[in-house]
Amino acid sequence: MAGLSHRQTEILNIARAFGRVMVEDLARRFEVSAQTIRKDLNDLCDQRTLTRIHGGAIIASGVENLAYEARRFVAAEEKKAIGAAAAARIPNGCSLFINIGTTTEEVASALTSHEDLLVITNNLNVAMLLYRHPRIEVIVAGGTVRRADGAVVGSTATHLISQFKVDYAIIGASAIDEEGALLDFDYREVQAAQAIIANARSVMLVADSTKLRRSAAVRIAHLSQIQTFVTDSPLPAGLASICSHRGIEVVVAMDKPVADIDEGAPEPAPPALRSV
Repeated sequence: MAGLSHRQTEILNIARAFGRVMVEDLARRFEVSAQTIRKDLNDLCDQRTLTRIHGGAIIASGVENLAYEARRFVAAEEKKAIGAAAAARIPNGCSLFINIGTTTEEVASALTSHEDLLVITNNLNVAMLLYRHPRIEVIVAGGTVRRADGAVVGSTATHLISQFKVDYAIIGASAIDEEGALLDFDYREVQAAQAIIANARSVMLVADSTKLRRSAAVRIAHLSQIQTFVTDSPLPAGLASICSHRGIEVVVAMDKPVADIDEGAPEPAPPALRSV
């Protein structure tokens, strides 16, 4: 992009490859001070190519999602902690939907020791994680397989989902705005997610705090339509207020600061599960 230094261009290339960049990692890589890197990140954020997060930045996106492999790198430890916390709230002997997303896949990974589950999914990665386990029955929605990430989308998948009424739904979102709207990029994926929400007795949203700093164009639902929100850090005041007034249980899966931009603070402490 015009006006970027060589280092800023390299930072942008790294962010595109891995989804996010961290100040301390970049300072070591380029052998410059953390303050210099923060200025680079601020310049890139001013050009709307990156969005600041605690200790670094992620690719800014409003109309197209990150590539699947890049999404897997973003907040990987946070997603794993969220997955474990969410799975701990799913009892044996129940039925559930698990939809598309790298965070929902972490929930599936953490469910492998459960027994007597019926899992309906439109995520081939989830199906591959679970189908080998004899005490978990897996039903895969049919339809068009999205080559980028193994998601099954389209009217056939949505119709299959609508044939069930399950105990729990595990859903993700690409972005959550300050008014509590859950957002995504692909309207076909959103249609499946809406069918999942409509046909579950209890809906659990799993989303890390980077989703609070992104935007997407298609509305899935509102926070008021879920019962449990599992995330990695305490919510900002506005979203916390929505959850409190709507009676939504917020589960914080890591011991981290409130989800807000903090340019100078160190990286968060190791995980500790708690409810708020």
